[in-house]
Amino acid sequence: MTNVEHLVEQHIREYESRAKHFDELADKVREKSTDASERAAIRKQLEELTAERDRLMVRVDEFRLKSLDNWRVEEIERAGPMGVWDALAQQLEALVERLER
Repeated sequence: MTNVEHLVEQHIREYESRAKHFDELADKVREKSTDASERAAIRKQLEELTAERDRLMVRVDEFRLKSLDNWRVEEIERAGPMGVWDALAQQLEALVERLER
């Protein structure tokens, strides 16, 4: 396996791991009971976060299906999606913390 192949697989595994973590946190949010006044706002926020997660997973699928011949070096080296995952996870973790108070 070449360095590029290894790097691609590593990134895909990392994205999938973050998606799994997101799903676990989202399940926690869904399990928490809240009063009716907060329920709609929480549901809306969770729907927005989940929509963003779904958009990111479409990108992961594109990465997975792309042949190595089509990969460009700058696309592999770029860490942009990791920053998006971090921001998304932070928002969801803040929502979980709010519910656990």
